[in-house]
Amino acid sequence: MATTIVRKPVSLRLREDIVERLKENAILVNRTFNNYVESILLDVVYDKPNEVTRKAIEEAKNRKHYPENELYNSATELMNALNTELDTE
Repeated sequence: MATTIVRKPVSLRLREDIVERLKENAILVNRTFNNYVESILLDVVYDKPNEVTRKAIEEAKNRKHYPENELYNSATELMNALNTELDTE
């Protein structure tokens, strides 16, 4: 069952040059003006990471040992290395 998103019409007064630039950018990404502006606003409104992401960011900031010049061939290889590191702490 699809969820219906209710949209509410609003009226804004924006500088003409901003509106024209938004319209140009919307065309470049093949979107309607309304959809383009809504997507920009969604990015701004929902930019806060959830609790799991916040913890992961803090964990990454506080890591004691960063591998130097270590490259991984896949995400699985990276995850295995991280899990090994966690197991040895």
